[in-house]
Amino acid sequence: MRRREALLLPAAAAIAWSPALAGVETPRIGFVQAGSRQENQSLLDAFRENLSALGWTDGSNIAIVGRWAGERTEQLPGIIEKLIGSGVLVLVTVGSPATLAAARASAAVPIVLVGVDDPVALGVVQSPAQPGGITGFSLSSAELIAKRLQLLQELVPGMRRLAVIVRGDPGLEQKLQDIRSIAARIGIEPLMLEAATGTALRLTFARVHAERSEALYVASGPLGPAKRAQLIGLAFESRLPAIYSFRVFAVEGGLMSFGADYGDLLRRAAGSVAKILTGTKPADLAIEPPRKFDLTVNLKTARALGLEIPPSILARADEIIE
Repeated sequence: MRRREALLLPAAAAIAWSPALAGVETPRIGFVQAGSRQENQSLLDAFRENLSALGWTDGSNIAIVGRWAGERTEQLPGIIEKLIGSGVLVLVTVGSPATLAAARASAAVPIVLVGVDDPVALGVVQSPAQPGGITGFSLSSAELIAKRLQLLQELVPGMRRLAVIVRGDPGLEQKLQDIRSIAARIGIEPLMLEAATGTALRLTFARVHAERSEALYVASGPLGPAKRAQLIGLAFESRLPAIYSFRVFAVEGGLMSFGADYGDLLRRAAGSVAKILTGTKPADLAIEPPRKFDLTVNLKTARALGLEIPPSILARADEIIE
């Protein structure tokens, strides 16, 4: 027998005898996210590919059912209710809105969350170490906030006044508390401003100027394309160095972004789903923080703003946009 065949036998046996699959012809995995499929296809692909590498191939021995709510997060409860009604064995929820909707919908279907700032503060688990019917991968919000503020301090030495753009996502209060606490510890005075669109957002940036902010931290989610474009445009007009939480902002013209590597989170989520399908209980899988991070710097935008990115930042960048 070939060595590769011998190595695959235990996995094949586990699949065949999994108690989770008793009486199930083709296990269905629900994959739910706000935003559009077009913008987030790479995340689904990372999840699907790693699941296949672990012996679970979409369209063969499992079926992955992807659903997206666009910017209409109020549709998430209905989307998840339909998935549960269709008999999915596991729900993979990307982001806080989808995770919160799934947790409220059912305690019976295992949930693998991805990209939630703080699952305890969100109210979906009592402890990351003992998560009950929900497991997955958080964003380690406080750690990310600290690293973003450090990057801004490197970019703007002596910075004291920082404008922070947020939006009313689930878990917002905990995020605001973390930002205030970390900023105070390193001598920064944050000006908290809730994100909006249109005229309201322009008025927000007028206040940024009036308060003489020295830099900008956009702590909101990835938003839709139109809202993102307006926010990036106004940040550019402000002439302030800005850091964003998601890579897509820097790719589309924002100065700099730092955040968890979502592709890696989704690949790890595939491992959790594979374990659940072979009989592991979600309660036995602790919620884990990110292991990989992504720093993207847009040098084209820096040049247009007349900014020089310090070599210490460029040396750590995972992607530099020329």
